Amino acid sequence: MKILKFGGTSVGSAQRMREVAELIHAPHLQRRIVVLSAMSGTTNALVEIAGLLHVGNVTGATANLGALRQRYHAVAQELLPEPAVAAEAIEHLDQRFQAILDLASEPYSAAAERVILAQGELLSTLLMHRYVTRILGRPAVLLSALDFMRLDADDEPDAAYIREHLAATLAPYAAEQLFITQGYICRNIQGEIDNLKRGGSDYSASLIGAAADAEEIQIWTDIDGLHNNDPRIVKGTYPIRELSFDEAAELAYFGAKILHPSSVLPARQHGIPVRLLNTMQPEAPGTLISAKTGAEAIKAVAAKDGITAINVKSSRMLLAHGFLRTIFEVFERYRTSIDMITTSEVAVSLTIDDATRLPLILEELQRFANVEVDENQTIICLVGNLEQDAHGAANRAFAALKDIAVRMISYGGSPNNISILVHTNDKVRALQALNAGLFQR
Repeated sequence: MKILKFGGTSVGSAQRMREVAELIHAPHLQRRIVVLSAMSGTTNALVEIAGLLHVGNVTGATANLGALRQRYHAVAQELLPEPAVAAEAIEHLDQRFQAILDLASEPYSAAAERVILAQGELLSTLLMHRYVTRILGRPAVLLSALDFMRLDADDEPDAAYIREHLAATLAPYAAEQLFITQGYICRNIQGEIDNLKRGGSDYSASLIGAAADAEEIQIWTDIDGLHNNDPRIVKGTYPIRELSFDEAAELAYFGAKILHPSSVLPARQHGIPVRLLNTMQPEAPGTLISAKTGAEAIKAVAAKDGITAINVKSSRMLLAHGFLRTIFEVFERYRTSIDMITTSEVAVSLTIDDATRLPLILEELQRFANVEVDENQTIICLVGNLEQDAHGAANRAFAALKDIAVRMISYGGSPNNISILVHTNDKVRALQALNAGLFQR
């Protein structure tokens, strides 16, 4: 079994869907589950529709829904040239749009919003399945992810449930080779429609791969693998051919957009390689993520914006037993994760990427310490096999940043990561300087 996930850009038009249909029928592929995102732009449109309903603007939501419906009608007619097939598909599409419209007459709720956001993946898989089976005449089974993807009581994927129910869902189709299902969507512990948050289709693919004991998980996007730096900012970047699970997880968490931060974990736990491939350039080797660690000290750089730095200083900290625990307990109470931390004898500096509960956190911290806050910060993450840094790669990195004001450095806590905090205004210069200092010879 192989798992093939295609993102929104890869299925963003009728032509792209036709190209994906050929990729999933390549002659060398064995039994496979194809996981699809919503067509590009759909989830954003659904979020906007849900937002309009939230504020009671039914007229605006209805108008936006009508525009989205027209887009899907046009795609269906282009993708499905046989009138009877197109008409049947449009009828099913309209049932999805009507389900959203029906919610407009009910009181707005978070559960209703999740139902709205789930429609994108249901629409894209419906169109792909109709094209493969009715136009190409190839066998394929459309599976509903809502039958086997579920969250537990902590809103985390229920791996045991997914494994059991995926096996039961596949059991009647022992002779079938191709399955199509949705990424992102699932049910929660109450059985309601829910989701794995933005970018969750990667996570779906990895969870399904783990549940199916897959040979390989393939993530198909519009770029040829994970690059050594941000190609939107830095010229001359190149795809990294091999990464370890830990290296890929660090890069995904700290800003590499090609991969969902959580998607590596299920694959790593089950030792399943993850291959990042380019739908527009399918012959490119892409990036292979596995348990293997290469010798390169620093392989790639990524940047994560939206960071807030907090400096906690207290004259009582000197030799004070339990001071750090007191600080961490504040963040734990408000369910706010810490990304970086550095300490001195009388101060602790740390960063968070979610400032939602910052006022409450500051109120507690200020009871026993002086607190300073720096917003608009960016974490730049240097990833590689730093245990093998016998040639001074870390020194080259710091030398490259000699003209950049560095707020914090975290080095030594991980054998795969050096984290550097800079003001967001300095991010572009920092990434370009690191590229010149580390990767250009």
